[in-house]
Amino acid sequence: MALMSVQIVSAGEAYETCILKDEVKTLRVQYEESDGRLVRPYLVLPDEGLLDGSEPRNTLEVSFDCLSHDTRRYTYTVLHLNSDKRESALSSFEYVDGFTTQDITDYEMSVNTQQEYTHYRFRFPNEDMRLKVSGNYVLLIYEDGRPENRVAQVVFQVTENLAGIDMHIRTNTDIETNGRYQQADVDIRTGRLNMHTPDEITLTVQQNGRTDNEVRLTRPTFVEGNRLRYINTRELIFEAGNEYRHMDIYSVYFTGYNVDRVIYDEGMYHAILFRDQKPGHQYTFENDVNGQFLVNAERTDEDDTESEYMRVYWTLTMPDPFFDGSVYVGGDLFQNRMTNFNRMNYDTEQKCYYYSTLVKQGGYDYQYWFKPKGEKSATLLRTEGSYWETENVYSVSVYYHPTGSRYDRLVGRIDYSSSSR
Repeated sequence: MALMSVQIVSAGEAYETCILKDEVKTLRVQYEESDGRLVRPYLVLPDEGLLDGSEPRNTLEVSFDCLSHDTRRYTYTVLHLNSDKRESALSSFEYVDGFTTQDITDYEMSVNTQQEYTHYRFRFPNEDMRLKVSGNYVLLIYEDGRPENRVAQVVFQVTENLAGIDMHIRTNTDIETNGRYQQADVDIRTGRLNMHTPDEITLTVQQNGRTDNEVRLTRPTFVEGNRLRYINTRELIFEAGNEYRHMDIYSVYFTGYNVDRVIYDEGMYHAILFRDQKPGHQYTFENDVNGQFLVNAERTDEDDTESEYMRVYWTLTMPDPFFDGSVYVGGDLFQNRMTNFNRMNYDTEQKCYYYSTLVKQGGYDYQYWFKPKGEKSATLLRTEGSYWETENVYSVSVYYHPTGSRYDRLVGRIDYSSSSR
């Protein structure tokens, strides 16, 4: 049985992970205990139905810096969201067991750094705020006890392992034969769900943690018994892009990978990266981490509080500026967003796009993204190229909204590397 694909948009704010104040930097979300893994975390609801933070490998650690030694009073609360990342109809007592707000009391001032900052962190969930249902959530972090004074927010997922998910990435697509795109095919096994109609299932697919090109589908292509199939779906054709570029600013004394020089001027360290070029017409493998980053610094015992902030300078050679859109430095460093904060400017004399900002010492993946005017999604075709061989990580989420329910349950979640094809 063939079905059409449609999208449903509900009212209210669609939340995303982001920093909302200039003095806040280096927002990180990781597992409390990660075993050295560099992954984008999500949580799994236990069979007993209460996520309480007792398992470090199933608990988030959220951290960020404020560029001051003046301690701030930060508070966080959590909201339950539907599959479109807008607030659900649930009241807090239906998804939270315990308190609904908590102050952030774990903080440390930087030590022996030119740029003073205070490092804040908290675990979630915890013994005071436990979660009872699956789905999307957002942590709202605000200052001085005023919810309207938000400084950052973090969107995350809690899943139940009820739906089986199979994924396959292939390069033969219906829109071109030049090897620039990847087609995602997805099968969902629903035998453990009491599903009455395919309309109760919503599928979302992300590429490398990006939200600008996220796909949300409310109908499969075919239904075969207890299996929903999303095959040859045009919406699941993704631009393959290219491997991420990388920079390493672990040292203030020596130049790391892709760093041309490090200088100290006016009480601050500056890291000038080598001038980037658009890649050639042939794919070249690079061992990247798909836009993620790691904070670390040489000659330190505590990376979180002893790492320096350096002003990093990016340049991208381009003979002429684009008049039909803007270029951004993309990656997890900027929460995969495209705003005025990470938009590049064009230098007509130097024939390049340029951008600079403060970055904490460590290793960072990044790309140059071009966003056409009036479009939501970025393209890499003009800045990085696009090659079917590129390794991308696709995150697949399956939401279940039974008739009469008031929220979207997340019943399945996987990450799939296109190199597995």
